Amino acid sequence: MSLLLHPHSRLPARRFGVPFSRSSRSPSCLSFASARSVLPFLQDKAKFYRELEAAVDVVERACRLCVDVKKFLLSNDDRILEKNDQTPVTIADFSVQSLISLELKRLFPSIPLVAEEDSGFLRSSSANLQNIDGHDGNYLVNSVLNAVVDKATVSDDPLTANIVLDAIDRGGINAVSFDAQPATYWVLDPIDGTRGFVKGSDALYVVGLALVVRGEIVLGVMGCPNWKMDTHTSGSHDKKTAKSETGIIMIAHAGCGTWTRRLSDAADNLLMVQGGWKQCFVDSYYTVQEARFCIPDSQTWDFIPLSALFSATVDDSECRDNSTILLLPTCCGSLCKYLMVASGRASVFLQRVRSQKEIKVWDHAVGVICIQEAGGMVTDWNGTRLDFAADQEHRRILYPLGGVLATNSRLHNKILEMISSNFSIV
Repeated sequence: MSLLLHPHSRLPARRFGVPFSRSSRSPSCLSFASARSVLPFLQDKAKFYRELEAAVDVVERACRLCVDVKKFLLSNDDRILEKNDQTPVTIADFSVQSLISLELKRLFPSIPLVAEEDSGFLRSSSANLQNIDGHDGNYLVNSVLNAVVDKATVSDDPLTANIVLDAIDRGGINAVSFDAQPATYWVLDPIDGTRGFVKGSDALYVVGLALVVRGEIVLGVMGCPNWKMDTHTSGSHDKKTAKSETGIIMIAHAGCGTWTRRLSDAADNLLMVQGGWKQCFVDSYYTVQEARFCIPDSQTWDFIPLSALFSATVDDSECRDNSTILLLPTCCGSLCKYLMVASGRASVFLQRVRSQKEIKVWDHAVGVICIQEAGGMVTDWNGTRLDFAADQEHRRILYPLGGVLATNSRLHNKILEMISSNFSIV
């Protein structure tokens, strides 16, 4: 583990340049906390309408938190940490998990949370810094506290560092134990694609939240602040319009389809109307040669069984023959690939299981329902649906045979056959 911090840097008790106090919160933040998103289908059509409405609200707030924190991080690279598994984690990861945990507990106190982070790393980092001359060790925790306060629902009881840290731990592995019986719980990936988040570029990253009820994913919300909307959605190409169409939120509810709209910004958060949603569907390609593929950033094409049958190119301008497929340029995080398939920008997402790396539920749960409700399919390489209750005690690990396959459904059986003929699934 390494901790990338300037040993004598110190974060003042200010929120992104604003003095830290409850009275200093901006009017837009107060109005957003009380705003309710109008969903694109009637309430009597969706059993979990209220839960989805709350999920949209808090994911959108979390995305805005990410944008604010990223601006701060770009000029303060010492706010980037590295966990034991060598994946970067930032103030935003902890802040998003705490914010969403607090809001969901306030609205649905009986529903537990399964999430990626816990506060142990943050607490130990602060404790280690106390041994350095000139440090009280609290500025990392204070950074998280300040970011959460900025986006949390206003309450008469002020948030404290301990409340924020405990909210992070509500999603940790020791927070709740399950058993073999069906359960209801939230699944959260606070930032999927943290490597992209810390690049300081337009790399894609996603805030992903899903609700599991009796072993079935019933709703999901993905927010992607850097997603570029299709150019044909606007009749204007001026810079102002292009900027306003960066960022997307995708929702899915069992039996109600998958829908997208652009992320609202502070200026229009009270203007969200039903007409802003657009139903999305997977693409219609039915031959492997014309399909567009995604694979994990950590894997190469020769690691995928289809490489025995097809070579891959990332250049769509190349003349492709029947032995070459198009591999879309990598974007950080698994949920980005799910978003691409569900929106019709990609046809297939393939991920091979590696013995040394566990498959985590938060990297897949929300993506599964978004693809399914958009008309696609998600299974393991044996054609079996992903079992989100396979980890009976903690509900944190998936055990797909061979790997994960997400497609537009037309290609699913064809690719399964190709995999089985070139790969031994055990």
